[in-house]
Amino acid sequence: MEQIRSLVAASEGLRFESENRRQMYAWVESVLIEHSYAKLGKVARGLLRRYIETMTGLSRAQVTRLIAGYMACGQVRVATYVRHRFEPRYTPADTELLASIDEAHETLSGPATRAILKREFELYGKPEFERLAAISNGHLYNLRNSQRYRERRLNYTKTRPTTVSIGERRKPDPRGQPGFLRIDTVHQGDSAGPGQGAKGVYHINAVDEVTQWQVATATQAISEAYLIPALEALLLQFPFRILGFHSDNGSEYINRTVAKLLGKLHIEQTKSRPRQSGDNGLVETKNGAVIRKHIGYGHIAQAHAEPIHSFYRDHLNPYLNYHRPCAQPEVESDPKGRKRVRYKQYKTPFEALAALENPSRFLRNGLTVDDLKRVQMAKSDTDAARAMQQAKAKLFDRIQSPT
Repeated sequence: MEQIRSLVAASEGLRFESENRRQMYAWVESVLIEHSYAKLGKVARGLLRRYIETMTGLSRAQVTRLIAGYMACGQVRVATYVRHRFEPRYTPADTELLASIDEAHETLSGPATRAILKREFELYGKPEFERLAAISNGHLYNLRNSQRYRERRLNYTKTRPTTVSIGERRKPDPRGQPGFLRIDTVHQGDSAGPGQGAKGVYHINAVDEVTQWQVATATQAISEAYLIPALEALLLQFPFRILGFHSDNGSEYINRTVAKLLGKLHIEQTKSRPRQSGDNGLVETKNGAVIRKHIGYGHIAQAHAEPIHSFYRDHLNPYLNYHRPCAQPEVESDPKGRKRVRYKQYKTPFEALAALENPSRFLRNGLTVDDLKRVQMAKSDTDAARAMQQAKAKLFDRIQSPT
């Protein structure tokens, strides 16, 4: 003990540490046994306590706890932490019973399932539902997420459609300015004869909302390799700058390739809203009044896409925009402030464009109103219509030719 007293006095200000807790506790136990700690007096016990504090680096409270444990059972043990756990209320049998209920009812919502569990116990008197009859909504989902529930029942969830961030869902607002297009695709049907099921040609129809300037084109397919060149050629046929591009939610237009093309041209892309059938109604009416009227509904093979495109570009589109009058909408307000759309004036798309205030500011660079007027005056309306009909007759002779 005298040596211990000298060591404690000499090591004042020093601090030893041990990283291995089990070895440290074994050493403390051996020291207490060697010096018969239980038989020592108060002074000797205090000296031995300070000695243990010096050699282990433990605090006084920790050393007191270790000595108290030694005095209680004769050993210095490493205490194992035991987490407090509430007694489970719902047994594995309850989890399996819930899984069987969900399997029978195909996994209803939490409140609906709770109502069934309560009815099984209270209304039909089944004792096995006693605990589940009072289950909370949150704990019901805890049981559904448990390992035992998943082992009891495999529940396959259908793939949910993801929201596509391309294009904003809203109706375009051109505010009297041309360049806001409504676009749609018309399919020329599948073949019914030899080679049944073969896809027909696709028509792409685009209409300006303000002037009703219309450009149609044709392509073999609506995949990227065919659609992008067709869209580029279609946009170049409009005499004014394109500012907006509105379509329905079809994947041929709502994709990153088309979005990249429109972004490069600084054209805003929008798409129709759900349950708003009138958002793209303008171009859909033109599908029937123009495309179906002139081309019909019968199947036309994809190989004829290029002749149809040439017919559109050279004959039908100029006829539609310079020589075919369209009903132009006018918004009127009644005495009660309600707005009504009236169709009183009939103008060609070119006349509607020329009637705008300072139309030259909307045209493409290098193009003037006089240039467009010369195209209009090159043929009369009837002459242009007859030339268009002759070209259409030659087109259908080529389509119907067996060669």
